[in-house]
Amino acid sequence: MRTIGVIGGSGLYEIEGLTSIERVALETPFGAPSDEYLVGRLGDAKLVFLPRHGRGHRLAPHEINYRANVHGMKQLGVEWIISVSAVGSMREEIRPGDIVIADQFVDRTKGRMATFFGEGVVGHVGFADPVCSGLAGVLHAAAVAACTEKNAREGTDTRAHEGGTYVVMEGPPFSTRAESRIYRSWGVDVIGMTNLPEAKLAREAEICYATVALSTDYDCWHETEEDVTVETVLATMRSNVALARDIIRRAATAIPPGRACACPTAAKHAIMTDPAAVPPEARERLNLLYGKYLG
Repeated sequence: MRTIGVIGGSGLYEIEGLTSIERVALETPFGAPSDEYLVGRLGDAKLVFLPRHGRGHRLAPHEINYRANVHGMKQLGVEWIISVSAVGSMREEIRPGDIVIADQFVDRTKGRMATFFGEGVVGHVGFADPVCSGLAGVLHAAAVAACTEKNAREGTDTRAHEGGTYVVMEGPPFSTRAESRIYRSWGVDVIGMTNLPEAKLAREAEICYATVALSTDYDCWHETEEDVTVETVLATMRSNVALARDIIRRAATAIPPGRACACPTAAKHAIMTDPAAVPPEARERLNLLYGKYLG
């Protein structure tokens, strides 16, 4: 059975056809995840949902235990993670309400625990292409189909953009106008606070990862649009949550069984530490992730 993880808002699991729903509480060697995992069946796939900020949105982006969240997904057998996040648009043509299937990241976070390695085990995974292209392709096709149906039904013009660079800022305040203009000069496409170190950890955990970025505003660079506020973000998110659920539903049924990408062996040659020198506590902590490589 294909096991697909979804990290995002707490309402994403309200998908038509999702059955056998149960909540699973986990502990990990890296502490507690953001919340319980909600596990259900959709056709021949198992879906595992996790509210990134906890139910009720209790955790700020810098407070999220990303390591525990991803490790918990690994414990539950997840092989693909669909990340859903709200972002600000840094380009005129990416309008509020649009969908972006980002394929690159720029890391502007500070002080977040961003790796499973360390404390006795040194490792370096490749991250030049930070999302799984196969999963991203499935998500883009699902987004195009979902947007087309929504536009025909509602008379809207929501668009799905393939590819794009997501700059991940620390937050929790939004950008200054000067920062927003600098990021624009870099040629980035969207800005948000949550997809790193999440994507890095998924790669270290050998899980396929891709992002559905929901554009909610024009950040604060746009001269004729209002500056970003929590009110505008929430209003756009509420209007697009059904679209996000539709994308997840379509993607979950379209992801092919088996993984032909490089993600399942991303850490095979990453570990530099001599297995004989790995401390017992590190070996125990990393057993689920790297036991097959440490011997």
